[in-house]
Amino acid sequence: QVQLSESGGGLVQPGESLRLSCVISGRTVRALAVGWFRQGPGTEREFVAAVGWRSSYTNSVKGRFSISADSAENTVYLQMNSLKSEDTAVYYCAGSDRYYAPNWSSSDFQYWGQGTQVTVSS
Repeated sequence: QVQLSESGGGLVQPGESLRLSCVISGRTVRALAVGWFRQGPGTEREFVAAVGWRSSYTNSVKGRFSISADSAENTVYLQMNSLKSEDTAVYYCAGSDRYYAPNWSSSDFQYWGQGTQVTVSS
């Protein structure tokens, strides 16, 4: 049984950084594609970043966010720099048995974490 658990969310000011962690159990991180999604108030869940055969990002976070996988810790990280108020959302970690997709969507992912809140506010 594959389980994912996020941590690292919190309240920060605009321009600051956070690192989210997604600990995976039941499967090695290299056997999955792992992605991050977010859902803000009154919005649909949107793709943020994924790592599998290669890394990919939504345009709004390119150059600010970085996704990485640590095999020793079986953990995927999302480093978020230069945070903006529009990054405020619940961030979800998700795992996919599909190792590559040209454009990731939530339907590509079979395993989901419970989410962690990120709030960017002055």
